Amino acid sequence: MIDAASPAAHSAPGFEARIFSPTELSARVAALPRPLVFTNGCFDILHRGHATYLAQARALGASLLVAVNSDASVRRQGKGKRPDERPINPLIDRLALLAALESVDAVTWFDEDTPLQRILDCRPEILVKGGDWPVARIVGASEVMAWGGRVYSIPFIHQTSTSALLEKIRSL
Repeated sequence: MIDAASPAAHSAPGFEARIFSPTELSARVAALPRPLVFTNGCFDILHRGHATYLAQARALGASLLVAVNSDASVRRQGKGKRPDERPINPLIDRLALLAALESVDAVTWFDEDTPLQRILDCRPEILVKGGDWPVARIVGASEVMAWGGRVYSIPFIHQTSTSALLEKIRSL
């Protein structure tokens, strides 16, 4: 237990150092071991499917960078029953939860509709999305393959989703 008077009680957890802004991306990614694995998503309500998928993605390379849709980007996707319903968790909370995962080495965000600019900024050797994304539809796939990288669509092991969790909560 941390004593409320101790310095640890008032300092940011170490995992928060894994969160960095898009403007820091090039410099921070240069320090990560290669091959770099890149993935992206909303990660609104973190669940077992996310944790498993991210661990599988990380196993494909030496480090994993996760780019997260900003709140505005999530809203433009039209997730949820109402336009203002998602995201449930604000960006800063989604970034922190992802950074706390053992499999995640770095977390950043994007405000655009796609993560293409982050992909171009960090030039990963490996680009990954979940099994609901065929390789041909993964944003950045042609660019990553053009510089000799690989692209994977990882099949789901756990059939979980944020939308399904929200439906279950609403039905209670």
